[in-house]
Amino acid sequence: LAESLPLLKAVKLSAPQRKIAGDLLNEATSRLSFLVDVGLDYLTLARPLPTLSGGETQRIRLAGQIGRALTGVLYVLDEPTIGLHPRDNDRLLEALKRLRDLGNTVVMVEHDREVLAAADRLYDFGPGAGRFGGTITAQGTPKELSKAAASLTGQYLSGKKEIAIPSTRRMEAGGESDPPGGGWIELLGARQHNLHDVDLRLPLGTFTCITGVSGSGKSSLIEDTLARAVAKRLNRATETPGPHNEIRGLELINKVIVVDQQPLGNTPASNPATYTGVFESIRDLFARLPEARVRGYQAGRFSFNRPGGRCDDCEGNGQKCIQMHFLPDVWVECETCHGKRYNRETLGVTYRWHSIADVLEMPIGQALELFENIPKIRRYLATLCAIGLDYLTLGQPAPTLSGGEAQRVKLAAELARPDTGKTLYILDEPTTGLHFDDIDKLLKVLNSLVQQGNTVVVIEHNLDVIKTADWIVDMGPEAGDAGGRIVGV
Repeated sequence: LAESLPLLKAVKLSAPQRKIAGDLLNEATSRLSFLVDVGLDYLTLARPLPTLSGGETQRIRLAGQIGRALTGVLYVLDEPTIGLHPRDNDRLLEALKRLRDLGNTVVMVEHDREVLAAADRLYDFGPGAGRFGGTITAQGTPKELSKAAASLTGQYLSGKKEIAIPSTRRMEAGGESDPPGGGWIELLGARQHNLHDVDLRLPLGTFTCITGVSGSGKSSLIEDTLARAVAKRLNRATETPGPHNEIRGLELINKVIVVDQQPLGNTPASNPATYTGVFESIRDLFARLPEARVRGYQAGRFSFNRPGGRCDDCEGNGQKCIQMHFLPDVWVECETCHGKRYNRETLGVTYRWHSIADVLEMPIGQALELFENIPKIRRYLATLCAIGLDYLTLGQPAPTLSGGEAQRVKLAAELARPDTGKTLYILDEPTTGLHFDDIDKLLKVLNSLVQQGNTVVVIEHNLDVIKTADWIVDMGPEAGDAGGRIVGV
């Protein structure tokens, strides 16, 4: 887009041509200018939509609205700063202020500190998440909110609470000391997409951040090349890594776990309980209850994926899929089981007055209290709570989870498994959708992994995460062809 805009601006039209195409050229120039202004200058006009991040998609939709110069419109945005480097936040804020100054109202769900500070008015919800939230704890200007004792966000804005900078780092500046993990992983000659023959060195046994502006080549280097190359050697994965010369140091690790933001599944049958594996232990527990034994129920009776115990009308989904011609499918609540997923006989078996359907509808934090005396179940639920997902329900359908929530569910599933102490964890922006307090919880979990001897690599823009890292690799200097290089470590 950075090259397309000057090309359009350079077009000279004669008077007859201006009558025909003048308005079209102005519209195209206006919208392209906005896309460049909000930091999307590295995209191409032919970029397929499925390959765009959520933040990129929102900014492209905004470009369509800005170009129309409408007034009196209410715009509702859900975290438009996702995937944005701090440098690009100012560009986005200027564009949103232009929308406001045209006579529109802009309402945003946001956690970014700069955006919060630039807002005309803030509404802080809390005090906790899920059943512990749902109320407005404070409202007003950013200055007023920072003085509100009941506002958790205000405490972070005022500096009363903060994510502390570590007093000691696991690596010395310049990388002169030996890494705690006993060596380095070295990826040499990476050339995927816009990468310019990049040589990457990652210290083992540390918490490493990969930073850089959007489109500078972070995902191409880490996800497309490093993660796939390691997985192919250690796990015999079939995905082909990006072109590179060689990779060294893999004898020092024995497993790689990539935690991305892809959905857990596309149907209501997939949820946090099934993905983490805790639901299998819950079903075993229900099958051992006296009432289930009397009726001869096995663990399979409590599965909503098998005939017998599930509602036959909706096949255990709790919802029915209505196929719409030329429109996305619509899911509506099942009229037979009313979203319970099971038939009446199965629901008759209860543990501490809760049926299997009640457990699936229960927030994870509440489920932890219910199963606190069952170690096998408690381990999974405690891990989910530790990374700030206590407000989710165990049976929340996967399509309704945000990218950040899906990523943390995947992380919890891995954390609950036996640890080898020589694992490479790779995460792509794990702070997406997280409040300051939740970021603090996540950092404690990630650092606990490193303390056990593992290596954690995160692609991240959040400055609170970056400042706590042991080692930083900065990509740049710009996006697209002007990036693809390591500009600092």
